[in-house]
Amino acid sequence: MISVVIVGTGNVAQNLFHAFQKSANVTVKQVIGRNKEHLAFVQNKALISSDFKHEITSDVYILAISDDAIGSVAEYFKDLDSLLVHTSGATPLTALNSVKKVGIFYPLQTFTKGKIISFDDIPICIEATDKKDLETLTKLGKCISNNVVEIDSEQRKTLHVAAVFVNNFTNYMYTIGSDICAEHNIDFSLLKPLINETAAKLNTLTPLQAQTGPAKRGDQKTLHSHLQIIKDKHQRELYTLLSNAIKEKHGKEL
Repeated sequence: MISVVIVGTGNVAQNLFHAFQKSANVTVKQVIGRNKEHLAFVQNKALISSDFKHEITSDVYILAISDDAIGSVAEYFKDLDSLLVHTSGATPLTALNSVKKVGIFYPLQTFTKGKIISFDDIPICIEATDKKDLETLTKLGKCISNNVVEIDSEQRKTLHVAAVFVNNFTNYMYTIGSDICAEHNIDFSLLKPLINETAAKLNTLTPLQAQTGPAKRGDQKTLHSHLQIIKDKHQRELYTLLSNAIKEKHGKEL
């Protein structure tokens, strides 16, 4: 049995809490958050605290907080004898240098407010300087996920950049598509089967192989007609930039 204390009340903290609750091999002893109102998700299933006093003995303390707060919050735990980890994709292990035993427990997934998801297939990227601590994080990760991977800080930062492209930027493209549909009184849900199929293709094809569309084909007439439909200057610039990038990647003349 591995015992944990979760520091944080946001989307990652709540999803980790629920995932650990489902595991027979993990016990969440306490959840710490500055705002007591934000601790309602615990629902008497663990102790709660609104300060950073770590009076609870636990195997692992998990900082599931914003990247900017990691360094300053870690200072509260500089006399901690337990393993302290953070869940950030972009923050190096050195941000926890004030603490004796440190590591990374980074779930590579998008977490949205109010939505609890399964951790079964979520990659848990771990890192630690001590072999025993790494073994502890491996065991903890395997309690909730089938995909635990040891990745160092530089690899994790690079992976996080890639994640921004495939998730955050892609979702912003959905937002633009939704806006264009709304402007022309078209139901955005008509595009959902296309979105689903585009993602599903990556189970059997590389992204390069899966690319389709007028930019890859070099279909100039279609590209120009699309630009005539798009009225928003920012959207036109993005359309042109991305179309040119696709044409260049696939060897089409501009």
